[in-house]
Amino acid sequence: MKNKPVILLNIDSLMTYPLEIAIQTGRAPALQFLKENGTYFNNMVSSFPTMSVTIDSSLLTGTYADQHHISGLSWFDTSKKEIVNYGTGFRETFRLGTRRSIHNMLYRLNNEHLSSNVSTIFEELANRDIPSASINSFVYRGNTPKKLKVPGLFKTLTHFKDGEWIMEAPPVLSLGAFSKLKPLNFTFQVAAGNNKYAARELIYLIRKNRLPAFAFCTFQDLDFRIHLKGPLDIKGITRIDKQLQKILNVYSSWDEALRKNIWLIMGDNGHSATHTKYKESVIDLVKLFKQYRIAKLERPIHRKDQFVFCVNQRMSYIYILDAMLEETKIVDRLKRDKRIDVIAWKEENWIRVESPLKHGSLHYRPSEEVLDEYDQGWKVRGEMDILDLRMNRDGKIAYGDFPDALARLYGALHAQPGRFIVVNAKPGHEFKAQLTPYHLSGAAHGSLHRQESLVPLIIAGTNEKPVFPRMIDLKEYILRLI
Repeated sequence: MKNKPVILLNIDSLMTYPLEIAIQTGRAPALQFLKENGTYFNNMVSSFPTMSVTIDSSLLTGTYADQHHISGLSWFDTSKKEIVNYGTGFRETFRLGTRRSIHNMLYRLNNEHLSSNVSTIFEELANRDIPSASINSFVYRGNTPKKLKVPGLFKTLTHFKDGEWIMEAPPVLSLGAFSKLKPLNFTFQVAAGNNKYAARELIYLIRKNRLPAFAFCTFQDLDFRIHLKGPLDIKGITRIDKQLQKILNVYSSWDEALRKNIWLIMGDNGHSATHTKYKESVIDLVKLFKQYRIAKLERPIHRKDQFVFCVNQRMSYIYILDAMLEETKIVDRLKRDKRIDVIAWKEENWIRVESPLKHGSLHYRPSEEVLDEYDQGWKVRGEMDILDLRMNRDGKIAYGDFPDALARLYGALHAQPGRFIVVNAKPGHEFKAQLTPYHLSGAAHGSLHRQESLVPLIIAGTNEKPVFPRMIDLKEYILRLI
């Protein structure tokens, strides 16, 4: 029997509690149908930082950042001594250089930054002569040369001759105005499409009988609403559900949609509600280290610069350029701010973790001394409470407030070479450096905390399950289904 096509619908910032409220109150009938006729997980572990480009990279490669090398929406390339930014906010992007940020997102992300030592689902399927599709995802590396074209008005904002470039992509690629499937489909978003656009592209494939063995489709609008309105916004879920209803209605019945396809519907990250007052909410790293020389966004790195800050909303990388500065001295200053809950850095071949909220330190590294609940081996010394770790009845490490923290922190700290510290904010707070955007009275993500790290997953059309409920386990699961 021919395997059914797998359709993975990635709903940016879909969270467990508001999803369940929307379903219980009858405002999401399509999601309710899929949930009641499938398998439901409310604790799928995301990647770290919990930012879309890192999450999609982990999902599509089955690895954390130490292997795929996409450190976040903002990170520092130590080899080229430049800040890599994929578009954290207009003011910051403008100061860094709009053309450079756009080039990072459109070209370098897939062609240079995503490690060649890992393979995406699209690449592995292509090696087996199995077709696939990517709709609306900025991480899409595959094996098929595709010409992408920038709309005329925006050609001057790119580095491409005549606004065109060739990328290795899946056989079927949709990326807003740059590459679309349905000829008359239109979106006001240039770089990608809104929810209606994404749904129309998927419906077009189904109606034209062009649906490949695997289709990855991202719905992005919900994230923007939650940043402004807070994590309990239900209206955004209701709007997405209407698009899902249109997709299911292409079939003679919703039951037929399950008979013909396997459906995976997931969130990629959660959000933490932020305070209403700037002084309570925002951790300003520039002020915290005001007596040091901090690299400026608008100019190249100077030999006298001591720090580079790369903020990913509720987490940040602090890169140490001054060889005379010791990590412990920097950590002591960070520990003065009780709005920070995790501080981690590499110390020889260990990871060292401390917290302004708890005494002592934790050291760990990969080893076979003790397994965690995901059967990963570690050697752990010191205060396990710093990362809310405990030993379960099976003698394995179990996680509390920071899901899969050992592997995810290790991944972030080994994503790039160089000396740097990872800092994580308590829920309700976020970091700022120079022109970083912040979200008062709204919500933000990026951190290691369970609020942003645990997301829902619905599987319908099959009884097969992933080995573990983690983003990095979905690649093996999808390839097994196909």
